[in-house]
Amino acid sequence: MSEIKKLESYVNFLAARNRVISENIANVGTKNYQRKDLSFKEVLTGEVNDLVRTTNQKHIGATSNLNDVDSKYEVIVDKSTDDPSGVNNVDIEREMTSLAENTIGFKMATKKINNYFRTLQEVIKGGNGG
Repeated sequence: MSEIKKLESYVNFLAARNRVISENIANVGTKNYQRKDLSFKEVLTGEVNDLVRTTNQKHIGATSNLNDVDSKYEVIVDKSTDDPSGVNNVDIEREMTSLAENTIGFKMATKKINNYFRTLQEVIKGGNGG
C-alpha cells in the first residue's frame, strides 16, 4: 500500500478517535455514562510508525494490508467500575491526554501528506519551483 494511503487511513482513524474522545469529555458529568475508545489502535499506530521510519523508497515498509482499515476498528465501551469523575468512569485528565496525543498524531500525518503533495507538485512543475 502506498505511503499516502497509509497516511489517509491513519488520519481517518484519528478523526474517528477524536469523535470518541470528545464524546467522553462531553459526558464527564453524565450519570452512568461509560467511556468509549477504539479497538485496534495498536495495529494502525504500528503501521504509521513503520511508515514514519521509512525514509527512502527502497526501505522496507509496513506489510499489513490497510485497505479495509475502517472495518479494523470499532468503538468499544469501557466496562470498568472506576469512578474518577464521581458519576461515571470518565477520567477527564486521561481524556485530555488522549486528545493531545491524538492531535499530535493528526498534525504529523497531515504535515506528511502536505509534504507528499508539495513534492508531487514540484515534480509536475519540473522541479524548479514554478
